[in-house]
Order: sequence, then C-alpha cells, then structure tokens
Amino acid sequence: MTELPVVFEVGSIIALVAILLADLLIVARRPHVPTLKESGIWVGVYVGLALVFAVAMLVFAGGEPAGQFLAGWLTEYSLSIDNLFVFVIIMARFSVPKKIQQEVLMLGIIIALVLRGIFILVGAQLIEDFSWIFYIFGAWLVWTAIQQLRDDDDGDEQKDSFIVRTLRRRVRISDTFDGMKLRTTHDGVRHFTPLLVVLIAIGTTDLLFALDSIPAIFGITQSAFIVFTANVFALMGLRQLYFLLGGLLERLVYLKCGIAFILAFIGVKLVLHALHGNELPFLNGGEHIAWAPEIPTWVSLVVIVVAMAVSTLASLAKMRREPAPASGDEQARTTD
Repeated sequence: MTELPVVFEVGSIIALVAILLADLLIVARRPHVPTLKESGIWVGVYVGLALVFAVAMLVFAGGEPAGQFLAGWLTEYSLSIDNLFVFVIIMARFSVPKKIQQEVLMLGIIIALVLRGIFILVGAQLIEDFSWIFYIFGAWLVWTAIQQLRDDDDGDEQKDSFIVRTLRRRVRISDTFDGMKLRTTHDGVRHFTPLLVVLIAIGTTDLLFALDSIPAIFGITQSAFIVFTANVFALMGLRQLYFLLGGLLERLVYLKCGIAFILAFIGVKLVLHALHGNELPFLNGGEHIAWAPEIPTWVSLVVIVVAMAVSTLASLAKMRREPAPASGDEQARTTD
C-alpha cells in the first residue's frame, strides 16, 4: 500500500474542515430553498474540488493512489444516491419545512461524517489485524447487491427505525417544527421538536448505508485516508444534489440496478483479493491461491463509470417513453 506524504494528509484534512465550516456558515446565515441553478453550480463546485484533489494526489503521491481515490469517490457518490432516496422519504414523512431543509441536511451530513469516520477507523484496524475479513466484506456486498435487486420500490411505506420508535415513546415531542430549534415550549411545558427525530433518522439511516459503502470502498483501497476523503467529497455535495435532482430520483428506475452491479463487482473483487492473499489454514493449507487474480484499480474505475452511465441512460430512455406522473394539483383539477 502506497504511503501518502504526512504533510499532504494533514493539509488535506485542514482544507476539508475549512470547506465544511464555510459551507455550514453559509447555510446558517442564508436559510432558503436553493434554486436549480444554484444547486447545479454548487454540485459542479464540489465535483470540481474532488477532481482537483485527485490531481493533487497524483502530483504528491502518484497515479495509483489518485486512481484509488477517483474509483472510491465515484463508488461512494453512486452509492449515496440511495441516501438521497431516503432523505426524500424522511423529509416527506416528517413534513420538514422547505426553508430549513438545507440546514437539516447539512447537520445530518455532519453527523454522518462523524459516524463514518469512526466506522472507517474500525474497518481499517480490522483489515490490518484480520486479513480474512475481506471474505466477510465480499460476501456481504454480494448479498446486499442481490437484496438491492429483490427489494420492491415501496419507500413511501417504510417504517421508522427502532431508535426513532423508541424515542417517540420515551420523549415528549411536539407536533410542529420551531425553526432549527431542538427544544420548544407548548402550554408552559418543554418539548423536543420533530427536528430531533429527523436528525436521528438521517444519521442512523446513513450509518446503515455505510455498512455497504465502507466495505465497498475498502475493496478499492486499504488506505483509511483515501477512504475517508472519498466519503467526505461524496457527502459534501449531497445536499445540493438533493435539491438539484428532487423528484427526478423516483424516475431513475434503473439506478438501483447499476448500484447493485457495482456492489456485486466489488464483492467479487474482495473475495478474489482474499483468495490471492489467503491466510486461512483450512483453505489451501493457508497458502495463497495462485489462480485468484488481483483486479487493478483502473478496471474498477471503468466498471463503476460504465455501470452508472448505462443505468442512468436506460432510466432516461424509459422516462421519455412513459408520460410523467401527474402532480397533486393536476390530479385535483382533473377530479374537479
């Protein structure tokens, strides 16, 4: 595994923290519903920053780490589409006012980054101490890919998580939001606002998605730094992507197939990697298995790009063949 210069790693972390703080400050000072143009510009900015970072990594550390970052970032970015589906559901289920949705998403993403950072450290340590963990990661990703294809698209009927249900039973929660306040007063009694439930729902849901995405990116690189920075860049633009895509997400029906293919591919890659460096005594006498190939980073990069491009284009082609579903207002006018 290529060692990255310490100065580059420290400087990168400082720069990323500064960007996140600046973004948080902008959102806090200007709470509003972003336009499509504004969202598109910001998505472009964050994608541009990720590409600049890849070039910087190429200069300071070489082609292999840069390629691993690009493949990892694209993997996390594609898998984050599932997060967007869930964000849409959570916002609708809890009737989050549009004016505060930017701030809610920003706080949710920060919570997700902290939880994922812990998850990445644990995963990196497991890989260092127990190389056979790749067998488990690989099998988990293949199983997840199969489940991704089998699950029905019934997101509107999804139930609250166990943590949210427990919170509702144990804590006094008001029925309405009070801006971005976590606590409010009704009839002289202090209540938590639904914002607390929404933030917990977003944070815990993202952690569940990390069970898939973190093992997937460890199938591309074993560098905890690359894994973390790829996650940061993927999540940073997620808020703007939420407003940019909006209802379009529900109509990109084949994206789940592309995501499932990526998960299955990386799962197989992880198993092959584990076989190539096998240390299990009951398998081939603890010796590595010569026929198991090591799939290079550039192949992973091509597979990820092609899978997402094909699934997106197929979804867009289907959208053109089928009429757009009528909105609530149009349905009401038709009924009248």
